[in-house]
Amino acid sequence: MIKILILFIMFFLHIYDDYRAQGIMASMKQKKWWRENAPWDIYGKYDKDYLMALFEHAFSWSFTITIPWLIVAFITKNPICIVLLIIFYIVNTAIHGIIDNEKANKLSINLIQDQILHFIQIILTWAVFTTMMIGVF
Repeated sequence: MIKILILFIMFFLHIYDDYRAQGIMASMKQKKWWRENAPWDIYGKYDKDYLMALFEHAFSWSFTITIPWLIVAFITKNPICIVLLIIFYIVNTAIHGIIDNEKANKLSINLIQDQILHFIQIILTWAVFTTMMIGVF
């Protein structure tokens, strides 16, 4: 039962971080926001600034959705869980950034597709951690 609770917590944390916590990042990860709001002499030199906003949001999201597993790792002192967390921070950050770029800049996917892909990320992350933590629960 705790495993299902963790999955629901991960979904809640996703909703929180992908919507509520984003704030100005939702705009700043769009190339067009920089074209419209940054002084051209600065933006012309640094036309990749949106990538930093994409990375920062993706890292925040990756960290946030794995908070339940971070707690489990510290309680159990399970080194495998800690190593997995680091790997999943890196992998989920990259994947989340790519997905958000497809939606925000390339306009190749819509919000529903974006969210389905993020849900798949969550479910896969949950499944791997749940499998690795057999015997802990």
